[in-house]
Amino acid sequence: MTLLDQRTAAPSSVDPISSFVHRHIGPDAQAVKRMLQALGYADLDAFLQAVVPGDILDAQPPCADLPAGVDEAPALAELRTLASRNQLSRSLIGLGYFGTATPALIQRQVLENPSWYTAYTPYQAEIAQGRLEALLNFQTLISELTGLPIANASLLDEATAAAEAMSMSFGVCKREGACRFLVDAAVLPQTLAVLRTRCEPIGVQLEVAEPTDFRWGEDVFGVLLQLPGRCGRLWDPRACIERAHAHGALVTVAVDPLAQVLLEPVGDLGADIAVGSAQRFGVPMGGGGPHAAFFATRDAYRRQVPGRLVGQSRDAEGRPALRLALQTREQHIRRDKATSNICTAQVLLAVMASFYAIHHGPEGLEAIANRIVILRSRLEQGLAALGFPVPGGARFDSLDVHCPQAPAVHRLADREGFNLRVLPDGVPADEALGFGISLDELSDEAEIQSLLAIVAEVVQKELPPLSPLANPTAAMAGVPLRERPWLQQSVFQGYRSETELMRYIQRLVSKDLSLVHGMIPLGSCTMKLNAAAELAPVSWREFAAIHPFAPVAQQKGFQALIRDLEHWLAALTGFAAVSLQPNAGSQGEYAGLLVIRAWHRSRGEAQRDVCLIPTSAHGTNPASAVMAGLRVVAVACDDDGNVDVEDLRSKAKQHADVLAALMVTYPSTHGVFETRIREICSLVHEHGGQVYLDGANLNAQVGVCRPGAFGADVCHLNLHKTFCIPHGGGGPGVGPIGVAAHLQPFLPGHPLMQCGGDQGISPVSAAAWGSAGILPISWMYLRMMGAEGLRTATAVALLSANYLAHRLDAHYPVLFRGEGGLVAHECILDLRGLKRSAGLEVDDLAKRLMDYGFHAPTVSWPVAGTVMVEPTESESLDELDRFCDAMIAIRAEVARIESGESDRENNPLKRSPHTLAAVTNDHWERPYSRQEAAFPLPGQQQTKFWPAVARIDNAFGDRNLICTCPSVVDVAESLSVR
Repeated sequence: MTLLDQRTAAPSSVDPISSFVHRHIGPDAQAVKRMLQALGYADLDAFLQAVVPGDILDAQPPCADLPAGVDEAPALAELRTLASRNQLSRSLIGLGYFGTATPALIQRQVLENPSWYTAYTPYQAEIAQGRLEALLNFQTLISELTGLPIANASLLDEATAAAEAMSMSFGVCKREGACRFLVDAAVLPQTLAVLRTRCEPIGVQLEVAEPTDFRWGEDVFGVLLQLPGRCGRLWDPRACIERAHAHGALVTVAVDPLAQVLLEPVGDLGADIAVGSAQRFGVPMGGGGPHAAFFATRDAYRRQVPGRLVGQSRDAEGRPALRLALQTREQHIRRDKATSNICTAQVLLAVMASFYAIHHGPEGLEAIANRIVILRSRLEQGLAALGFPVPGGARFDSLDVHCPQAPAVHRLADREGFNLRVLPDGVPADEALGFGISLDELSDEAEIQSLLAIVAEVVQKELPPLSPLANPTAAMAGVPLRERPWLQQSVFQGYRSETELMRYIQRLVSKDLSLVHGMIPLGSCTMKLNAAAELAPVSWREFAAIHPFAPVAQQKGFQALIRDLEHWLAALTGFAAVSLQPNAGSQGEYAGLLVIRAWHRSRGEAQRDVCLIPTSAHGTNPASAVMAGLRVVAVACDDDGNVDVEDLRSKAKQHADVLAALMVTYPSTHGVFETRIREICSLVHEHGGQVYLDGANLNAQVGVCRPGAFGADVCHLNLHKTFCIPHGGGGPGVGPIGVAAHLQPFLPGHPLMQCGGDQGISPVSAAAWGSAGILPISWMYLRMMGAEGLRTATAVALLSANYLAHRLDAHYPVLFRGEGGLVAHECILDLRGLKRSAGLEVDDLAKRLMDYGFHAPTVSWPVAGTVMVEPTESESLDELDRFCDAMIAIRAEVARIESGESDRENNPLKRSPHTLAAVTNDHWERPYSRQEAAFPLPGQQQTKFWPAVARIDNAFGDRNLICTCPSVVDVAESLSVR
């Protein structure tokens, strides 16, 4: 009996609760049977055959290529065995990745807390004030560190943040012919590699040199400096910055945030943009990620900042409230005119970094930084005493030593459990010409003595006594140091005790709705169960403490996990190979298009540069195409939301000589299985193009049909949607790509690690395997589900969506349906008529849903005035019905407006959401009751979630942008005004 049959069969003598599959999937056998009966199907197999086009439906899942699913205990035991194969050496490699001590409170109450990691991106700000405040704290931290007034709510990693800075500088510069970008020779090697990837398709010329040797000219639009450089060097960049400005170029400085604790802020030195990684603020290395990168700039460029920006506004009751600001920059609006394809962030990691700074405060951060400087100085003193050539100049935590004894130093260091930086970058340790050491928060006097003992043994000398360093600033002579007080905002001053910080974290948690509270029915976003057994291994030191550039021989467990995931994902999607490097869906799009472009060029067809994109596509699709150097040509959709095949045929024929690719989302952006997908793929292939399939909707296909089998050449997979990595309040994400065999040689490589194809494109992310630290989540999910479990999950996800469409269609018409009147894993409900009949906008329903205890579905996308609903397989029938009951009750409220019983302006929808403060206020001057406002459904008193603020005035916030916490002075002034 298959799991599909089991789901509708009578209970057997075997307890179904013993299987993880039955805990992951919300509806039990009886619930599935009720939904099938409501839709008129005998069993799940019959339903699947009706909803999925027959020419792509697989009769069975790829069982031979995936192990059978097991329960969580044996899966965890198996993963423990893999983890034990990783060698936990002390990595002092640096290059942007450092050991750090995550405070136990932050690990337990943030990283491992589902209230933080299961929340969605804070687009519905009234029920996301906690995350928004934590992100505002992060922005304030970055602004204070860099001396620049505008900082975003994080980017993916330092390398891509630097690439975003280059792109922004290029876009800002309007000089004819300005195409050169000057790069400091001391830039991190992975950053340089990602810059090379980004610059070539858009016509930017990269020049790498020592800043003193920069070749200036009117064709220079931007400069990137690294402080400290990869060799640890610090210097005063003001003269270089002034010269760049004299030539009309913007200056980006990639900074180390812990060094910036001591150094004068680069914004005060004249920098226009600052980028970097907040990893060493309490976030484990995790094999390369995820880590929150940061991006700060001058106020003049506030509208060019990539990614998300949290700003302060006010709500309908006049109180301060936070929300995402300046959203006209989003790709769904600007599409191929967008300045970036970045649509996500690293929210969970940015939140961790912000709490780390709050935990330590400025004095604690300065103490950590000063201790590192003292230890580095003692290390230098010892090396010099042993006869090693210590370079002159100021440094923070790192130094490079070039010497003939380097191979012996590396061998002995490895034996003693240390990884040092191999010089030059990328060569084997036994061919090294030098070694580098980067100290970090975990370094201590004993570690310095161990390192010096290693080099002393190599040169057969005794280490003489070392004199103490009394003044750490003396070790940084010649560079501008921080003088003014910083981080004086009350949030960074008031939580020194664990009790107070714990309470502050919980106060923020109480302001956020997450999967802890109920279903988040967002179309295209797949907010499914993130099981505790999947998340637990993320905190294991065997994964969390691995440096991404540690020798592969020390990463045998990680490598085995990566191979498993690549193999399983390839089998499920029908592709020959998978790259796990892209660390977001947008990065997967970009990488996939670059792979296609590289393949065309390898065949002597570099002229192929047209990318066909349906008008319904995700907004990141056209933005990614432009970044990949492609020209976007739009393809129409028909009245049913499908790709207009005749328009596609016409465009493909018109551009046959230059056609590079079609980007298509499947199931369609309108939530249906298009029956002509094989024909669409064949048509593109006939005209020389490749098919890029956007995998955002893969939750409708896993174990049921395979993109690689029905014609796609590339597909990105959102592991943070379909494969259970949680959304984390807006990140982290992972967006690997699967490719057909002919594209496998072009998968992305890396300058420091061996990965990708033999003709691989240069990297799209800083680390070779992207956000490796969270890959155990998807490994656990696939290992516990097995092929049959995955097929069952997909079937139930499709069933749940169709059940919702069935129940709600009479109240909100379902806008698009496939053949047989069925939808895929999501459905679009049409609310446009409510504006005519009741004067209501779609946002009114979205805000009113908060009073019922729900996050809104996806609003006004892909069609304005609609909502897109996706229930996922993890929600029980009771929860599905609770959502339907809420939607139906709201429709009854609309009917009262339509009939004139309720006022068209002063009604529960227009005044929603209702806060506790409003409902308990002594004055209630609304024509409906407090009960109707706050408890519209029976039984809500026991489970009520209160929105933290009333409806937010977005326009006010954009006109009066405030994107950092107020200082103590600001607060005092505002109080004196009152």
